[in-house]
Amino acid sequence: CHLIHYLRLSHHLIVLNYLICTFDKLKSVSSEDINITDAVFDGVEVRVFEPPATRDERLKRSVVYIHGGGWALASARTSLYNNLCRIMAESLNAVVVSVEYRLVPEVCFPEQFHDALRATKHFLQPDVLAEYSVDPSRIAISGDSAGGNLAAAVCQQLSKDEHLTIRPKLQALIYPVLQAFDFNTPSYQQNMNMPVLPRYVMINYWIDYFNGNYDLAHSLLINNHTALDVGQALSFRGRLNWTSLLPSSFKKNYKPVIQTTGKAEIIQEIPALLDVRAVPLLAENETLQLQPKTYILTCENDVLRDDGVMYAKRLENAGVEVTLDHFDDCFHGCMIFTIWPTDFSAGIQTRNSYIKWLDENL
Repeated sequence: CHLIHYLRLSHHLIVLNYLICTFDKLKSVSSEDINITDAVFDGVEVRVFEPPATRDERLKRSVVYIHGGGWALASARTSLYNNLCRIMAESLNAVVVSVEYRLVPEVCFPEQFHDALRATKHFLQPDVLAEYSVDPSRIAISGDSAGGNLAAAVCQQLSKDEHLTIRPKLQALIYPVLQAFDFNTPSYQQNMNMPVLPRYVMINYWIDYFNGNYDLAHSLLINNHTALDVGQALSFRGRLNWTSLLPSSFKKNYKPVIQTTGKAEIIQEIPALLDVRAVPLLAENETLQLQPKTYILTCENDVLRDDGVMYAKRLENAGVEVTLDHFDDCFHGCMIFTIWPTDFSAGIQTRNSYIKWLDENL
């Protein structure tokens, strides 16, 4: 990918996603038990997984699912997510709506957020729910990684929308990416070179999402953008103090990286670094108090571990009922790896735990 980018043959993310989807895209073919159809919700493509109608014809539960991939990769139609959503629909006897939001570099923030929000709000309309025989009181919004970011941001936005009559009952976030304020949390330091998602890769995903300049990567890595002399960041510092939000077992012997002097121009160039629609962990307490019952899955071998743990703690402090499901021996992205040749026990373990929580709470 770096060679492609250097040679300017195309944007490296376009090429990588083309390769992923070329080898992995499924046609919209329904299984015996689940009807799979593609639709458009308020201009946004979605894939809908529907269990067969039952004799008692009761309304079904539902999950709006937003896939991961750094806001740039994968698809609701790839076999990994197609398989996950089909199994969710079967196991929960639920209608699953998988959102096919537009990707970087075709669009950048806030368009991915807007796509996810538009599709979700469209689905929450009473007539649309009735069309799919969905119980308005039993809807969850969920996503993994960058999809978890979008799910959390959408859930926050829905909670503040006074015109909505139907809101999600639950949110379920799978190793979500929730902040770009501090790239030196204990999990970022501990797992900086961990395969699948090293720290520099996550920083590059953020830069791509914000359509920023790669020259800023090193400054972000050492937290120059949130130094003590960067006035725009001061009001957010108390909302992301990992020394108070993380348990001692996660903090270990790691030390905070707080620069005295930094580069305020970074925030001026990329104001989205402090936009709660992109970084839901920085939301004010008044917004967090409005969030529904929440499930957050985290993995020890993941730079994003502390994002999820800190969000769980902030929600808990705001009075929200939270289940933090932590896996000591798992890694970022593991839940979708359940199909040969990447069928890992970590994927089965995390997926089963996630679906079990949804089944018990939705």
